Amino acid sequence: MFSFTGIKDYHNALLNGQTTCVEAVHYYLNGIAAQQHLNAFIEVYKEEALQRAAMLDAALPGQQSLQPLYGVVIGIKDVISYQDHGLTAASGILRNFVSLYNATAVQRLLDAGAIIIGRQNCDEFAMGSANENSAYGIVRNAADPERVPGGSSGGSAVAVQGNMCMLSLGSDTGGSVRQPADFCGIIGLKPSYGRVSRYGLIAYASSFDQIGIFGLHLNDVALALEVIAGEDAFDSTVSTAPVPAYSEQLQTQPEKPYRIAYFKQALEHPGLDPAIKEQTEAFIETLTAAGHLVQAVDFDLLDYVVPAYYVLTTAEASSNLSRYDGVKYGYRSPVATDDLTDFYKQNRSEGFGAEVKRRIMLGTFVLSSGYYDAYFTKAQQVRRLLTQKTTAIFGEFDAIISPTVPAPAFKIGEKSDPIEIFLADIYTVFANLTGIPGISLPLFTHPSGMPFGIQVMTSQMNEVTLLSLSKTFMQIAAKD
Repeated sequence: MFSFTGIKDYHNALLNGQTTCVEAVHYYLNGIAAQQHLNAFIEVYKEEALQRAAMLDAALPGQQSLQPLYGVVIGIKDVISYQDHGLTAASGILRNFVSLYNATAVQRLLDAGAIIIGRQNCDEFAMGSANENSAYGIVRNAADPERVPGGSSGGSAVAVQGNMCMLSLGSDTGGSVRQPADFCGIIGLKPSYGRVSRYGLIAYASSFDQIGIFGLHLNDVALALEVIAGEDAFDSTVSTAPVPAYSEQLQTQPEKPYRIAYFKQALEHPGLDPAIKEQTEAFIETLTAAGHLVQAVDFDLLDYVVPAYYVLTTAEASSNLSRYDGVKYGYRSPVATDDLTDFYKQNRSEGFGAEVKRRIMLGTFVLSSGYYDAYFTKAQQVRRLLTQKTTAIFGEFDAIISPTVPAPAFKIGEKSDPIEIFLADIYTVFANLTGIPGISLPLFTHPSGMPFGIQVMTSQMNEVTLLSLSKTFMQIAAKD
């Protein structure tokens, strides 16, 4: 019977004739079929995945080594372009739209031998923290189907959590990879802004968005990052810095004492669940006992990060989503009108969901002439201060740690107040505001029985340290 314990073991099994790519695809297709109630996938590419798997199996005889992601079964969030396949951002306004090209990240997956098994459910236009805002219905947490998986990349997280694929690609604008990874008890990596090309990623907030990776094994996540990262002529914001051999360095980099900071205000925040606070503090003591320097630093800007994030991201969303008007593609209202303005209003009012409309209106408001300086300009100032403070911290420390979220996965429908949901992003939006990489590691179990993790952040473009430190953390947690 097929089992997956990591890409390296899977490749050894392929080369030794102990399994096949077709067998792997069947295993995950069966997992998807058995867990349809979780609603993780919008569309499954069954026949296509099996055909590609058969092609890869036919090419196996005589091979001594394999491409990095040869036969690796991967799902992609429904905001990432895959040529000749549906692409809707889980929104009614893009229903039945088909992508005309591959996202750079998807093309690199395919070039490395991957098998794309389907597109995954998400919050509409990646706006949400629970995956309750999709035009295709809510996604359910595999650990407890009555609870949310987190958002916006909830389907991508649940697909990995529930053994429906080996890896998933999601997107992270303010925590949309790390937060669902935390809720689902898996690894979720948001690379530095510009580390991975955004070409082919439907834009929410262009100066925040980043494609991220979900996985069960740190080595696999490192390898996937190695494959999809790097400069791209189609994205002027992507870094031209060389891509390290993350997977190799993760194997060879020696353990060493790290200098680790944490924000005192983060652990003292009144919204932090007591059990998460207790286990995080206990882990800090464990790290100290293991020889690492772990030190609290003052961070008096914590209460400003969520307001600044939502002012800036909604402003960018207001601009980015103005292109969806029903003229050339997407939803068009059946109500006839000869007035162009009414035509736009009808299409957008009927095509967009409530949360997307809320954020578009908020973004339009903060960009308006009477409020631009009061809101948008002030938020930009906060972002600059955060960047300056972050640079200063990394002048003294290797990493910053914090809880990923203030509370574990909540019940579906439990939180109806948008402000309450926005505040759940208090620990994750910091990395997006400053452009640094962050990862959520599944280290703990809440008294409720739900998993939760710890977030690790390092300086910009320093994913080598981020992954190395993550490996150290997971080894320490396993021994504890």
